[in-house]
Amino acid sequence: QALSEIVGTGGGGNLQDMRARRLAERRDMRGFCNPRNFQRSPYLSARGNIVSIFRGSTEEGYTAYHADKYDEDKNPNGIINFGTSENKLCFDLMSKRLTQTDMNLMEPPLLQYPDWKGHTFLREEVARFLTYYCKTPAPLKAENVIVLNGCGSLFSALATVLCDPGEAVLIATPFYSGITQSVFLYGNVKLVYAYLDSKITGTNTRPFQLTVEKLEKALLDARAEGVTVRALILLNPQNPLGDIYSLSELRDYLEFAKRHELHVIVDEIYMLSVFDESATFHSVLSMDRLPDPQRTHVIWGITKDFAVSGIRFGTLYTENEDVANAVASLCYFHGVCGPVQHKVAQLLRDRDWINQVYLRANHTRLKAAHTYVTDELKTLGVPFLNRNAGFFIWIDFRKYLRTGTFEEEMQLWRRFLDNKVLLSCGKAFECSEPGWFRIIFADKTHRLQLGMQRIRKVLEEREQEILAEEKEQPCQSDQDGKADSTDEVIFVSRHQEPTCASSSNLGDLIGLLQQQMRSSDWLQKNTAEQFA
Repeated sequence: QALSEIVGTGGGGNLQDMRARRLAERRDMRGFCNPRNFQRSPYLSARGNIVSIFRGSTEEGYTAYHADKYDEDKNPNGIINFGTSENKLCFDLMSKRLTQTDMNLMEPPLLQYPDWKGHTFLREEVARFLTYYCKTPAPLKAENVIVLNGCGSLFSALATVLCDPGEAVLIATPFYSGITQSVFLYGNVKLVYAYLDSKITGTNTRPFQLTVEKLEKALLDARAEGVTVRALILLNPQNPLGDIYSLSELRDYLEFAKRHELHVIVDEIYMLSVFDESATFHSVLSMDRLPDPQRTHVIWGITKDFAVSGIRFGTLYTENEDVANAVASLCYFHGVCGPVQHKVAQLLRDRDWINQVYLRANHTRLKAAHTYVTDELKTLGVPFLNRNAGFFIWIDFRKYLRTGTFEEEMQLWRRFLDNKVLLSCGKAFECSEPGWFRIIFADKTHRLQLGMQRIRKVLEEREQEILAEEKEQPCQSDQDGKADSTDEVIFVSRHQEPTCASSSNLGDLIGLLQQQMRSSDWLQKNTAEQFA
């Protein structure tokens, strides 16, 4: 309805309005469009008008950040960005490596049109790299490798060649919201959500656990509504949760997809950003036998693992020749320039530097930054998922929402932004529970310290406001039950199922007790005066 109002002219009879209505019906755009103060452009098609407003809190915050970036010297009161998933810890290592003499090659083939799949020398290097780091049972083949300018382009291309307009891809929520734009803006492909929640039950041994039963339900519900689902997207490690799927879980998901003849797009872009030895990443390419190799497609890129988000490079590995050729046709629009292809090949083949220098330093820095932020959260008594992969922490701010609505979540998000710290709210990831936020910790110490100070200020102010509101107007919302769903597991320190109480980390236990005290009314009911 909102889209019809935005792009329609009121007459309701012209072809452009009809197309706009059809497009609106195919995709529920709430949460992504920002129609405030929007005026329909007569210079754009109905689709063009929709594309121009396809933005939510993620894009709004990103725009605000670039207009007012924090700089220690030039703009100390600017916005600190804890919202964009970038690794800002390894510029020194990467800038040194990318400026060494072997990187500076300028030969005629690099300045001419390449094979649209990518230069052969690069695809061969990618195959060797993935063979080694994905621990594949047999060498991967360069002919199955395709190179594009980023994983967003890969999602867009795959959605376009696997789905017809109006069809859908299945994905578990919460998930990285950029996928929504990638599959919709070009291909007009929508997403079907398998909603995960934080509750611990007999079948859910950890918060937001993905199970085949939840995938089955989402798929059947979509089909009951007449939606054709063509594929399943898996994020491993998962963004924003930080979960790493076990081999048995991966096999279960792939077997589910095979039963329903679904393609599986596996995004492994954080595979080398597992920063604790207690956690083990398993690539689907490491499996001895894929349940359906012709429908399994793996995505990876250097953006995250090598801390170079400004270099747009992503790669697809698929054994399906038809899919490879169809995606290659779209590489004409999403190619990587020749000199960058040379630099990436040189980087990927330098195994000694990657293993002995880069990964060691990167993992150490990620772990230290993660520890700093999680220690701050424990001090504040804020629950969170404590995982060991990626650049993010999934935080539970539900106790700072008095009524527990997404509107209140957005107000809290704007309050952080007004206090010059950018976070990502749960609605941006299609989280089913209001109050969850993602924070990026892969940043320098001075920015982490200042950013956490600003977060603490907002939370302490909000806590006092809630106490004052409750005194004036006692409110029996679902606040009393909020902590119960996650408190007992929220400080689990690794991606392992709980075994026994004796295995708990002391710091985690202290944090848990702090949270229970803060979220309980015991202190209010049992004052010193009452004891006296």
